[in-house]
Amino acid sequence: MQVGRRTFPAPQRSSGFTLLEVLLAFVVFAMSFTVVLEILSGSMRNTVHAKEYTEAALIAQSIMDEVGLEIPLEPGTTFNGEEGDYTWELQIFPYSGEGQNDHSLQLGELTGINLLEAELVIRWGAFPREQSRSFSTVKAVLAGRESRA
Repeated sequence: MQVGRRTFPAPQRSSGFTLLEVLLAFVVFAMSFTVVLEILSGSMRNTVHAKEYTEAALIAQSIMDEVGLEIPLEPGTTFNGEEGDYTWELQIFPYSGEGQNDHSLQLGELTGINLLEAELVIRWGAFPREQSRSFSTVKAVLAGRESRA
């Protein structure tokens, strides 16, 4: 036995993280967070575009429903208007049927029905991000009958 000699326990390693491990974890977190933010911002952009296109389609449907009622159905006329942030231009002209089946034109001639095409262009947004969409429909009118509007 030895007297006066003390034995010290062996130093134990700390069980925490090293600075390098913490920095690496932070970099991985920052990159993941950046990707998530990019996905969310893309989703927001897509939602805004879908909202704009839906509003344009609803305005187009409303305007096309007015053709022949509130808007006179006369060939060669052009109408303009605004609906909130959207501007529109409507042109009415005789239906030509180019590239289409000519049977509808022949049927119109036999029955005395004139076919008119209404073409609508809706625009929104400011330069350089201005957007526009075109819509068209064909309306039938009895030959010689005046528009009701």
